[in-house]
Amino acid sequence: MRDGAVHPGAWWLWALGLGVAATRTTNPLLLALLVAVSAYVVTARRPHAPWSRSYDAFVKLALAVIAVRLVFTVVFGSGVPGTRVLLTLPEVPLPDWAQGIRLGGAVTAEGLAYGLYQAMKLAALLICVGAANALANPSRLLKAVPGALYETGVAVVVALTFAPHLIADVRRLRAARRLRGRPDKGVRGLLQVGLPVLEGALERSVALAAAMDARGYGRTALVPAAVRRTTAALTLGGLLGVCAGTYGTLTAEGGTYGMPVLLAGLAAALAGLRLGGRRSLRTRYRPDRWNARSGLVAVSGAAAAALLALAGARDPAALNPSVVPFSAPGLPLWPAAAVLLGLLPAFVTPAPGRPASPEEAS
Repeated sequence: MRDGAVHPGAWWLWALGLGVAATRTTNPLLLALLVAVSAYVVTARRPHAPWSRSYDAFVKLALAVIAVRLVFTVVFGSGVPGTRVLLTLPEVPLPDWAQGIRLGGAVTAEGLAYGLYQAMKLAALLICVGAANALANPSRLLKAVPGALYETGVAVVVALTFAPHLIADVRRLRAARRLRGRPDKGVRGLLQVGLPVLEGALERSVALAAAMDARGYGRTALVPAAVRRTTAALTLGGLLGVCAGTYGTLTAEGGTYGMPVLLAGLAAALAGLRLGGRRSLRTRYRPDRWNARSGLVAVSGAAAAALLALAGARDPAALNPSVVPFSAPGLPLWPAAAVLLGLLPAFVTPAPGRPASPEEAS
């Protein structure tokens, strides 16, 4: 890790903060602003690496989610009563056991708006996750995982790098087919590219398994039974406390006990992870350090999430515009300013270095 580089965990905290902010609102203007903020930061700070090219795929997936949700809303309805009928489709009669489900019928502006708002929320969350995939180096992220979660961390990192490697393989094979004058689009091109991509994924999996076995993956140290039982109790109890505390903080009834239980659960879980790290025999070469820039990146995402949650509690109508009766959404000013805090990483982090030319590499 070069001096001044951002910790990969900070990028994930930033992206998850924006994702949490996206779940607190259905205002399409705020959701579009969240997507624009993540896109600007990714464009400005995405490194030149194969795994950083997955952001475009997540954007396409988000657009597909919106399209599918709107199609389902038109065909099956949204369950939202509306009076502004846009068009009427032929309705197919369904049996009695399918009560509550319709196929066809009137398509209202209120139902389409509700479906669009919900789809944009999920799309914004997917794009935020794609931003984390494009900005955080997965191998460096694995080095930062606690020793007790090393095996789980390896599985997560392998899963996160699957999509970028798959996209890189598809681009490489499509470029090779174009050079040979063969079709690379349409159903035929997709079928002829799919088999080599799956073959490459299988070969990569076998090579990864052999490398992990050669490096002694899964080897653990012997620890006393009392330490193992204490670790399991602290970890399990801490996770249960985190779940209960999170539920309490999100409900009105648990406002008094939610935060203390959440903090106690976090403390117990961290203590369990600390004890569980004794079983890991691995060492870390030049581990990443958490510097001031990493803190600013993480705080910017957390601040956006916290301020959006506060805005939702004070003025829920601004963050969740009404669809029945339908009203055009407006852009609330200070929640929009809170979202713009997510732009901070684009100005406080170093620009990625340009890729080396063939002459420099040689």
